[in-house]
Amino acid sequence: MKPALAFDFIVNKENNTIHIVREFNAGLELVWKAWTTAELLDQWWGPKPWRAETKIMDFRVGGFWLYAMVSPEGEKGWSKGNFVSIVEKKSFTLHGGFCDEDGNINPEFPQNLWENRFTPEDHKVRVNILLTYDSLADLEAELEMGFKEGMTVDFEQLDELLAGYTR
Repeated sequence: MKPALAFDFIVNKENNTIHIVREFNAGLELVWKAWTTAELLDQWWGPKPWRAETKIMDFRVGGFWLYAMVSPEGEKGWSKGNFVSIVEKKSFTLHGGFCDEDGNINPEFPQNLWENRFTPEDHKVRVNILLTYDSLADLEAELEMGFKEGMTVDFEQLDELLAGYTR
């Protein structure tokens, strides 16, 4: 029987934020690696049948993650996140949004500040995520694109990946 894992998804339209809390049934080292290394991110980021394909992962303050969401037909939608802060195995913050394949942000699409905090608790890790959008319109556009549904599938895929390492 699978353990019950916390999953909260709270939209605050007054503050243009989405607050997500999700537990993962694995140790801190593995969960941190799954969020910060291209080899693991590409295995769970992007709800199937889409998949992530990292072009550049430079995980350091001032670095960035440039990746494509690849459709089953091979169509690519690019995104970039610039790393603003990193506290090893505790938190990282990035700012970004949709872009072209060279990493030039497209201002026509939503952008956000994405803050992740990692807290080990009872053989699990709680990831506390706060996304702050530049505007209510950006927040609503992201939700309309299926952000909640996509993250739900992503987290299930991450659960499967982590289970493969912890068996």
